[in-house]
Amino acid sequence: MAGTITFEPEDRYNAFLTHGKNVSHGSGKLAGVAVAIKDNITTKDIETTCASKILKGYVPPYDAHVIGLLKAEGAAIVGKTNMDEFGMGSSTENSAFGPTLNPCDTSRVPGGSSGGSAAAVAAGMVRMALGSDTGGSIRCPASFCGIVGLKPSYGRVSRYGLIAYSNSLEQIGPLGKTTTDVSTLMSVIAGYDRHDTTSQNKPYNHTPDAKIKGLKIGIPQEYFGKGVDPQVGDVVKRAIGRLEELGATTVPCSIPSMEYALAAYYVTCTCEASSNLARFDGVRYGPAPDTKKPWHDAYTEVRSAAFGTEVRRRIMLGTFALSSGYYGKYYAKAQVARANVRADFNRIFKDVDVIAGPTMPTVAFRLKEKSDPLSMYLADILTVPANLAGIPAISVPCGKSEGMPVGLQIMGRMFEDERIVDVAYAYEQAVS
Repeated sequence: MAGTITFEPEDRYNAFLTHGKNVSHGSGKLAGVAVAIKDNITTKDIETTCASKILKGYVPPYDAHVIGLLKAEGAAIVGKTNMDEFGMGSSTENSAFGPTLNPCDTSRVPGGSSGGSAAAVAAGMVRMALGSDTGGSIRCPASFCGIVGLKPSYGRVSRYGLIAYSNSLEQIGPLGKTTTDVSTLMSVIAGYDRHDTTSQNKPYNHTPDAKIKGLKIGIPQEYFGKGVDPQVGDVVKRAIGRLEELGATTVPCSIPSMEYALAAYYVTCTCEASSNLARFDGVRYGPAPDTKKPWHDAYTEVRSAAFGTEVRRRIMLGTFALSSGYYGKYYAKAQVARANVRADFNRIFKDVDVIAGPTMPTVAFRLKEKSDPLSMYLADILTVPANLAGIPAISVPCGKSEGMPVGLQIMGRMFEDERIVDVAYAYEQAVS
């Protein structure tokens, strides 16, 4: 997108929610840099709603670990960004605040669930933003909006203060206009946090390097097969060809477990959502329950009214999959499939340094185009494997199809986030 869009009050971008305030310190790595925060990351004294009516009025008494790190480096936290409610969606249409629009084409979605963060960066409202990625929620909007988005290795960034949707999959990560900005933001938020039992002592102190001569890139056949728009595939293949011109070599490979990855992902995340969202009852915040009614009736009414359709759907699916007689049939099998995905990546990474392919199977679709849940779920087919395996993945703009941005996704070994950042940077420098 050329230039910067000016947002008027009547515009329906909703890149920012109505709550937020400037928090800036005078010195540090991010001194004076405007950073937007996805609305599922807790911010002290700033309302945090997960774009849901059930959390209306919730003002956290503490900062998420990443927010404390941003403040320590002088970042100006300018507001909270719109999202799919509780991170459940790939378009940012599932929000109590209404949809966010794509700055590249306002008739299209920005992707999700971190669509507000991506739109804010793409429109020039902020230089950087934080999102969270459970099954592609950073990389999808980065691809659709033509910016860079990184899902770090699981455990490399503290999840303390991230309102949980699916604990074993989700990870906070950076979005920015350039790979350098994303790398800078990553250097601030990565590292060990004693408040998070999944946190690893893996700080990130890296300056992107464009030298990739001799790098081996795996090209999975499944990433260019059924369901992937041929035009998107062609754009990505040309981008990979550019990496070959820089000295990298490509190696064909296969991820057979891709056949089961999407199903394993949705069983896992809905089961975890069923458990995580059980605590939201309307008693402390959100719409007040009718206390004259029996607790069960009041609880049911509040949750039915305050949770959106997609959130209710996933809670019910997860509750069913965990119920007596179905746990082994669904959840246990999903974990076997997840282990197979991880094993496939480990096998491939014995022969290659990174894996590359499209981030999304299509360009950004039009608002309300994917009205049935299944078609929306299928949009995640190329991003969920990295979450199931816990490996790092980055999306970098690599061209256009139908006049809309296409993202090149680069995945790496666990805790080799620096390597995929280098590959993204090398491509970015080669085409700039």
